[in-house]
Amino acid sequence: MREEALRDLPRSPSEDTPHQQEQRLARATALAACAPVPARIGGVLAGTAGWTDPTLVKSHRFYPKGVSSPAERLKFYASQFPVVEVNSSYYALPGPGMVAHWVERTPPDFVFNLKAFAPLTQHPVEPARLPPDVQRALPAGLADKRRLYPRDLPAEARDALWEQFRRALEPLRQARKLGYALFQFPPWFTATRGNVRVIEDCRRRMDGLPFAVELRHGSWGAPGRLERVTDLLRDIGAFYVIVDEPQGKENSMPPTPLVADPRLAVVRFHGRREETWDAPVGVSEKFRYIYDPAELAPWAKTVARLSQEAELVHAIFNNCVSDHAVLGAKGLMALLARRAAGLADESTPVPASSTVH
Repeated sequence: MREEALRDLPRSPSEDTPHQQEQRLARATALAACAPVPARIGGVLAGTAGWTDPTLVKSHRFYPKGVSSPAERLKFYASQFPVVEVNSSYYALPGPGMVAHWVERTPPDFVFNLKAFAPLTQHPVEPARLPPDVQRALPAGLADKRRLYPRDLPAEARDALWEQFRRALEPLRQARKLGYALFQFPPWFTATRGNVRVIEDCRRRMDGLPFAVELRHGSWGAPGRLERVTDLLRDIGAFYVIVDEPQGKENSMPPTPLVADPRLAVVRFHGRREETWDAPVGVSEKFRYIYDPAELAPWAKTVARLSQEAELVHAIFNNCVSDHAVLGAKGLMALLARRAAGLADESTPVPASSTVH
């Protein structure tokens, strides 16, 4: 059964000692150095959730010296990876002009995936993050609230946000650089009929644009239900997002490799920090995780199989602290390159030393 495919994935380790962290980093760095550039093999594209994370820039482990402006960073990123997930669009809607600049600064076959603006996926939003015209149209009192949920907003305001999000995607659609819009629903978004209707309404409002769904409450992954979820997504023309993340939590989904739409399979790697997964910590602590080559090896096998079931596979690393996501994306592609060259199979272990060739 599909549920068994990744059941032997190593569990998240307890917090590593500094020495163990150094060893893990050395192994990951050595493996990443063997990755193809850009990180693409056939229909498998690997990338990270953003290219401007402050900890990545400050690490000086990815961008060369002198690559300091936003335009230069995007150009360099696009020379290393064929796809990126824009995370900033969750916090504020980008304008079409900004998105048009992204198109101009990347190669013709580069792909952008955009995370949907927070209130479009049932998350709260600070009023100051709403577009100025929507802020001005808010009823008296709403603009002074600390944060607003979608249900707080007038219908006209919600409609305006959908319209502006679709408009932001338009330059990418026209340039054939849009992979999908990521709809990552909140951890409290449980498996109910009402929430199924929410997903269906989001699909309708996206007006045929590519649409990927990531679920974060364990109720969606209950035995027998997950297949029905992917059947639903297949029926509405949506992509199912497979996840690698800590297991055994209420906000955990199983890493079951299911394909809802044969056009695209999506895998997002969140890291495996069990200690912080459901704790009230900042994103840098939650996602501070380095994937060891031994943890990526089963995924290389799974991604290779997914590439036989879907036309494209996007492997997106969201452990965006320092260069951890970069190492993960490149490491996965290095393993896939080994497989493509016939150098790896189920019985071939990933070298554990820091001198991977």
